[in-house]
Amino acid sequence: MHAHTPPSPADIRKRFAEQRAAGGARHRDIADTLGISEAQLIAAHSVEAEVWVGDWPGLRARRLRAEWPAIIESLEPLGEVMALTRNASCVHEKTGVYRKASHNAHVGLVLGGEIDLRVFYQKWESGFAVQERTDKGLQQSLQFFDAQGVAIHKIFLRPASYELAWQQLVSRYAIDKVEATLPVAARAAAVVEKPDGEIDLAGFRAAWAALQDTHHFFGLLREYGLTRTQALRLAEPRFAQQVELSAAHVLLSAAARSAVPIMVFVGNPGMIQIHSGVVKRIAVMGDWLNVLDEGFNLHLRQDHIAQAWVVKKPTADGEVSSLELFDAQGESIAMFFGERKPGQPELASWRAILADLSSESVSCAA
Repeated sequence: MHAHTPPSPADIRKRFAEQRAAGGARHRDIADTLGISEAQLIAAHSVEAEVWVGDWPGLRARRLRAEWPAIIESLEPLGEVMALTRNASCVHEKTGVYRKASHNAHVGLVLGGEIDLRVFYQKWESGFAVQERTDKGLQQSLQFFDAQGVAIHKIFLRPASYELAWQQLVSRYAIDKVEATLPVAARAAAVVEKPDGEIDLAGFRAAWAALQDTHHFFGLLREYGLTRTQALRLAEPRFAQQVELSAAHVLLSAAARSAVPIMVFVGNPGMIQIHSGVVKRIAVMGDWLNVLDEGFNLHLRQDHIAQAWVVKKPTADGEVSSLELFDAQGESIAMFFGERKPGQPELASWRAILADLSSESVSCAA
């Protein structure tokens, strides 16, 4: 993270307690002020198994063995929990049960209805069971991080969760040895785009026009050596159109007004989390655009949106269209699709919302 000597675990614990007491700052933000990663913040609170059962103030954690697919596939007995996946600009929170969890090599799936995940386990480096006493009561969670110590995924117990099943899972996967320090890797260098002139533009555009499945798009980018934003910039205008930065707010408000079911994808290198269904309560608070629904919350930093695109991809079921948001580094913030099942065309009502975004951008540019 930073080229300095990190504070000792004791110092991290002391300063964490002070900042939490001063006004409930988030773990991620406290870690930033200490010049450490969030995983290092949690690791500093590691305790022995014997200490885990007693009463205590503040935060404590137990490190988990790196058996990530087995842990995720053992979550169903916990019942209803809250799944949280975030990146630097967006937080996606979904309440439900981890059903139908599976994996094939490094890629995992959870297809539990409400909990809908695509998991990339090769990015998972450390995991913890965490308990914290807060002013709202006891908060218990499982938290997973990448090699840089950045959060990939968190699972929070809810009032309806089976706490005994959680304790059994922790005792089964926890490491007995306490390691309060955690080495982290430096942040990966930003991807350098190939110059546009080196791209086989005709080949790329023909391959896009010939797509049969949206899942093949990532392979297309790799084949032609393109970043996602570069691909959108170089695409035929019928397939990609840049729209106003306010597009997400306009889209969510329109989807809520007309009860059009949508899909909201938010991810990071280790996880993509998906919401499917209608959205109801849209609220803007400062820089944050929020969906505040029963069972689904989205918190999106509007001031981080540097590019917004309406994207269309041909498939065997007809064209599939989305709104895609990117930050100043070209990293994906969130993607919005119309809800649909394979084999079915997109809803006309979803296409109408996106058509409004596109025409609005055209009239603004005129």
